[in-house]
Amino acid sequence: MDFQLTDDQRALRDGTRELLAGRFDRERLRAAVDDPALDRALWRELGAAGFFALRLPEAAGGVGLGLPEAALVFEEAGRALLPGPLVACQLLAGVVDGVATGERIVSLCDGARQPMLWEHPDDCDELVVVTGAAAGAGADAGVAQGRASGAHRSTPDQVSCAPFTSVDPLTPLARIAHAPRTAPLAGLDLPRLRREAALFTAAQQLGSAARTVEMAVAHARERVQFGAPIGSFQAVKHLCAQMLVRAEIARSAVYAAAVTGGGPDVTGAKLLADEAAVRNARDCLQVHGGMGFTWEADVHLHLKRAWLRAECWGTAAEAEEALAADLAD
Repeated sequence: MDFQLTDDQRALRDGTRELLAGRFDRERLRAAVDDPALDRALWRELGAAGFFALRLPEAAGGVGLGLPEAALVFEEAGRALLPGPLVACQLLAGVVDGVATGERIVSLCDGARQPMLWEHPDDCDELVVVTGAAAGAGADAGVAQGRASGAHRSTPDQVSCAPFTSVDPLTPLARIAHAPRTAPLAGLDLPRLRREAALFTAAQQLGSAARTVEMAVAHARERVQFGAPIGSFQAVKHLCAQMLVRAEIARSAVYAAAVTGGGPDVTGAKLLADEAAVRNARDCLQVHGGMGFTWEADVHLHLKRAWLRAECWGTAAEAEEALAADLAD
C-alpha cells in the first residue's frame, strides 16, 4: 500500500498551512491566550475554504474528499494550535445547518465520560452530546450512567453547566450538569463518529508533535553554549532524533488509519499520536532549557494542548485495553 501523498494532497496541505499562517500567526495565537473567544470571521473563512465541508459530496455543496485529506487538514490545524471545536464541526457539517459554511459553531461532548466537558461554551451555537459506551469503556458504561446510546442537540440556554478550569488557556471548558434530550439526531453512525473523532484528534496531535520537532531543532541551531550551538552536543542530538522518530511513527499510523478507517487502526494511531505529542512537547521544553518554562515561550501551549487532547475520544489506558482485546479475539 502506497502512503505517499499525491500532488493534490500536497497542494491541500500546503494551502491549509498558508491559510493558517496568514490568519492565525503567532501574534494571533498569543492574543488568543489572553482572550480565547473564537474569531467568527476566521471561522467563516475556514468554512468558505471548505475546511468543514471537506468530506461532504459536491452535490451537497462540499468538496467531495475523504478521510486521508481531512486528516492532512487537521494535522495542519494541530501544527498551528488552531483552537475551537474543529472536530465537531467537521463531523456534523452535514447534520447541523450552517456548520459547513462556518456560520454556526457546534461543539461535541462525549457523554460516556465523567465529568462531561464542553469546549468553548461561550462561543458555540449548539451542543451535541453523544451518549453510550465509548471504546474501551465497557459495553454497559452507557447503561450504568443511565444513558442509552444516542446523540442529542441542545442550545446553550438549555444546558446547565459551570466553568471548569482548563489546562489549556486556548480551550475554555464548562462542566455539564444537565443537557436536555429532547432533540435527538437520527441517522448518525455513532461508532463511526467516535472513530473519526479519535482519528482527527490524533491528526491534530501529529501536527503538534511535528511542530515541536521543528521548534526544538531551530532552537538547538541558534542557542550557543560553551562557544558552540547546543545542537552539536550529543545529548541534544539524541533528544531531537527521538522526537523525530516518534513523530514519524505517529505519522505512519495516522495516515494508515485515515486510509483504512478501521477501529483498531484508529485506536493505535491515537495512542501513538498522543504519546508523540506529549513526549515531544516535553523534550522540546527540555531543549529550550530555562526559557522553555516561561510563559512567553510557545512550548507550554503545545504541551497543554497535547495533555487535553490525550483525554479526548480515548485515553491511553482505554486504547491499550481495546487493542489487547482485539488481539485476543
